[in-house]
Amino acid sequence: MTNWHNKNILIIGAARQGLALARYLTKHGAKVTINDKRMPHELQEEQDSLKDIEVEWMLGAHFSSLLKGKHLVCLSGGIPLNLPIVRDAQRRKIPLSNDTQIFLEAVPCQTIGITGSAGKTTTTTLVGRMAKEVYKKSKGKVWVGGNIGDPLINYVDEMKKDDLAILEISSFQLDQMSLSTDIAAVLNVTPNHLDRHGTMEAYTAAKARLLKNQKRGSIAIIGRDDEGASAMRSLSPGKTLTFGSKPSRAGEAGTYPLDDYIYFRDDRMDVPLISAEAIHLRGEHNYLNVLAAAAIGFVAGFSPKAMDAALKDFYGVEHRLELVREYKGAAWYNDSSCSAPQRVMAAVRAFDEPIVLMLGGRDKKLPWGKLAELIRQRVDHVVLFGEAAQKIATAMGGSRANERPYTISHCIGLEDAVKAAESVAEAGDVILLSPGGTSFDEFKDFAERGESFRKWVQELS
Repeated sequence: MTNWHNKNILIIGAARQGLALARYLTKHGAKVTINDKRMPHELQEEQDSLKDIEVEWMLGAHFSSLLKGKHLVCLSGGIPLNLPIVRDAQRRKIPLSNDTQIFLEAVPCQTIGITGSAGKTTTTTLVGRMAKEVYKKSKGKVWVGGNIGDPLINYVDEMKKDDLAILEISSFQLDQMSLSTDIAAVLNVTPNHLDRHGTMEAYTAAKARLLKNQKRGSIAIIGRDDEGASAMRSLSPGKTLTFGSKPSRAGEAGTYPLDDYIYFRDDRMDVPLISAEAIHLRGEHNYLNVLAAAAIGFVAGFSPKAMDAALKDFYGVEHRLELVREYKGAAWYNDSSCSAPQRVMAAVRAFDEPIVLMLGGRDKKLPWGKLAELIRQRVDHVVLFGEAAQKIATAMGGSRANERPYTISHCIGLEDAVKAAESVAEAGDVILLSPGGTSFDEFKDFAERGESFRKWVQELS
């Protein structure tokens, strides 16, 4: 659908993606209704942000009666497909969509889409930095957004043919999508968001849509070190490349590290792209993010010089292994965006120092057993907080005889957890907030959690 004039559209969820889409559709002549289960007083800021356009607000519950006469139902990020009103729309054969799908229907320029269970924000940000180095002397413009920053539907009317749009795309968005990007990357697929998708199979199927919906001239990039991503090698109808910590197998093009460089290899040559001394990010998982960004950049036509320049002053993204301060000889790191046990494991492995690990938040029905084993090997103190604290404690089971000991503190909320971490930390330690759960038991999102953590850590004295 590209002609929105007088079309009746229902947007479920007054999150930033739904609000951006409401503005776009209204501008193009659609009649938009926004429905959210929250009450009017809880959404005053959201309503004020759209007071200059004509939309209908239906708040307090999801009413199936709202589907009458609707041409399309659009879901904000986080709205599950098993919500009764969504199932009712499907029964009535009303199409489903979202801001990313509608963006891809309208965008006039080349697109890059990046998804994965972990690392997609860092990789998307890094690809954006590389692209901006390339486009400095170009008449085109680079746009970076999607699941991070602003939804790019806000800017699609400004975009030109010579521009480049780089999107982080979540499994929530992919659930409703039947289009994909010109270059599509799946970094990894590990257990995440099972509270939303229900099963690992459903979650994996959502990620796979980014590849399956590509066109024949497209390019797919897969993380070959990751079992879940690697299983998707043959899903794209376009050309597939890989990235990983070792050279690709025979006949397969992609990026790999050797000595002090990251190289791109195909059946003709090995091309040096990035020097190791340009990389300031901690952890093997971040090195893989750089390998992914290099593969994406190479097929997008970015020069090695631009890739190297983009990395030289890049120390990471907010709330992702972000150094907050050093206090009494201990380093405090903010990894608030980490909301899955698998990602906590990557964060723990990024450090050689003794670790005080802050875990908690709201559980996403994910397994904690493997993280518990790593904690026994690598962590000195664990500070638990939030709704998931008891579940994590049960998975850990406490110290075992003849094994490396560790201690556990239990706290109600994050502020108390900061104080508890300070009380056990010693000079030379790393205090790592890498919660493994979502922030929604105490904060509106991981950014608010990370900002609160920063504030409370800076107040220590």
